[in-house]
Amino acid sequence: MQTAISNCTIFTGEEIIRDAVIVTEQDIIIAIQKEIPPHSKHIDLGGKNIAAGFLDIQVNGGHELYFSEHLNEAAIHDICQASLQYGTTHVLPCLISSSQENILKGIETVKHFMHTHGEGVVGMHLEGPFINPAKRGAHVKELVRKPTNAELEEIIKYGCDVIKVMTIAPECFTDAQLDMLLESGIVLSAGHSEMTCEQALRYFDKGIRLVTHLYNAMTQMEHRAPGLVGATFTNGDVYAPIILDGAHCDYAAAKIALKQKEDKLFLISDAAFLGRKVQSFSWGNFDATLMDGFYRNKEGKLAGAAISMAEAVQNAMQYLEVSLVKAIAMATVHPAKAIGMENNIGYIKPGYQARFVVFNDEFSQYETLIA
Repeated sequence: MQTAISNCTIFTGEEIIRDAVIVTEQDIIIAIQKEIPPHSKHIDLGGKNIAAGFLDIQVNGGHELYFSEHLNEAAIHDICQASLQYGTTHVLPCLISSSQENILKGIETVKHFMHTHGEGVVGMHLEGPFINPAKRGAHVKELVRKPTNAELEEIIKYGCDVIKVMTIAPECFTDAQLDMLLESGIVLSAGHSEMTCEQALRYFDKGIRLVTHLYNAMTQMEHRAPGLVGATFTNGDVYAPIILDGAHCDYAAAKIALKQKEDKLFLISDAAFLGRKVQSFSWGNFDATLMDGFYRNKEGKLAGAAISMAEAVQNAMQYLEVSLVKAIAMATVHPAKAIGMENNIGYIKPGYQARFVVFNDEFSQYETLIA
């Protein structure tokens, strides 16, 4: 049966449409038209706004389970269900620095979940373990390492159709290893890195078009040493996700990033857990405790965020002073383009998934809608 969604303002990702009806069938948008089809299920949104559901390309845990600790489908389901409460309908569960055995287990778990459940999981984000130890942040020191060809070949063999984003420190790789990854189709993201600006620009020229959580775990911009931050600002093709919680970067720094990156800046949660229900946890040598609304480890380092995508949108409107349209784009269109999925998600168009966020003009009220 077809579903007709009416009495709403539609943020398509390209334009705003009023007095139109979104028609869906079997979880796919089939039309945007003037009339409600006969014999369809009707959803009246009462004059609210509707956009494509948010895409979070880096989320570590749901309400209770941390994916890197619990490499099972229950943890992924927890992430999906928790994310839905905050307007996020598409996710990349994030696996942080792990053993090769656990990386392969994580790949297999996400692959099976995608094939049997879906629930908006569009792939996996592998963050580490091939990062620079000097910029490891909260990643466990013993698990951070330089890659071997054998490890990379195995990851590509089993994960090239599952891993959507892979965070690496490019300076820890040989050119041949980077070429191997780039040719696999996995989106490489530069992060947890000590690269100079010159090094970063070279790797951007090789094909890296994304960085991981801008400002965090990377060389900063100084007037004689612009670092990875400066290189990101210099290259207009590089996308930059930001954790907009006031702790991972000051809101003034986020404003500067917005001026520099414009439509290449987008929002992520990087949430250790969503909803701030978990007060503290430990996994091997990894630990995090919720302190003043932020997760920190026993060294005092930030250990993942506690923010949701909905809160990030609200903060973008309040602290970056962007319009509602711009804030929504930072959580939908921009991340979809960053990971090369703009032909599948991020917009309200025929052929796209019928997974939406519905909200008022202030974005003080919101809910997800899957039709």
